[in-house]
Amino acid sequence: MLETSARLLRLLSLLQTPRVWPGAELAERLGVSARTIRRDVDRLRDLGYTVHATAGTPGYRLGAGAGVPPLLLDDDEAVAVAVGLGTAAVSGVAGMEETSVRALIKVEQVLPSRLRHRVGALRSAVVQLASPVSGVDPTVLTAIATAIDDRESLRFDYRARDGVEGRRTAEPHRLVSSGRRWYLVAWDAGRRDWRTFRVDRMGLRTPNGPRFASREPPGGDITRYVSEQISIHPYRYHGRFTVHAPAHDVQTRMPPTVATVEPATDDSCVVRAGSNSLDELAVWVGQLGVSFEVHEPPELVDHVRALGTRLLDAAR
Repeated sequence: MLETSARLLRLLSLLQTPRVWPGAELAERLGVSARTIRRDVDRLRDLGYTVHATAGTPGYRLGAGAGVPPLLLDDDEAVAVAVGLGTAAVSGVAGMEETSVRALIKVEQVLPSRLRHRVGALRSAVVQLASPVSGVDPTVLTAIATAIDDRESLRFDYRARDGVEGRRTAEPHRLVSSGRRWYLVAWDAGRRDWRTFRVDRMGLRTPNGPRFASREPPGGDITRYVSEQISIHPYRYHGRFTVHAPAHDVQTRMPPTVATVEPATDDSCVVRAGSNSLDELAVWVGQLGVSFEVHEPPELVDHVRALGTRLLDAAR
């Protein structure tokens, strides 16, 4: 009995991934026969889970049922969890955002329509006095995350940094949270290159576009890529410094949205940041309170030298 229960939980976990699972693949994953899979699917249905079967080649996917599955939550608990996860997804609490989105996808996938209406009504009725995060609807996050899992292209209206609006089609790769904002890393089909989009500037269109084959992520490191895209590339001047302090200490004062920080030695690091003002770059790195060297751009080197002279003159 224990073996059967454990297998049912494993089967349920697989079915919660938003895709159609061929019966043969499920049987291989669980090490049982196709006939056992059919019996287990029937058991899940008896427990209240809505499992759809495809015609032709046997395949299964989890659908929204007539009621919340009894092994999980009752109606009130399901509404509370969905609203709570939606709030956590945009709360700015470190380490909670991406996990909350993944959990929210699984919960909303099995919510019947009557409970989805209750969740939507409660979200619209609640106003937060203050939030560190730009306004992103949790349903937009879950829609994007589902498209990533399904490898479906997204069609959306987008407002660029300069305020110009346009329509984009992109292959979504990853959602990244900075703690204050959500960003989508995607392959822009129109520009034939990787792009980073602020989710709060996106207006999703339905239905989604065609499915796509996965690509290698840009640079191999999504976190670093996004950090460079939002802290360096949009600006006129790109500063590079050697800061004489451990990388970990500098990172606590310069988050990825402000600069990239790479260890050089145990007691120094290379810092890169962007700005439209040379004064801002000079003052920004100077306020760290440790010694540093300026490497580029050349005009920043000259600017810091001149600024240092003015400061010394002022001190006299």
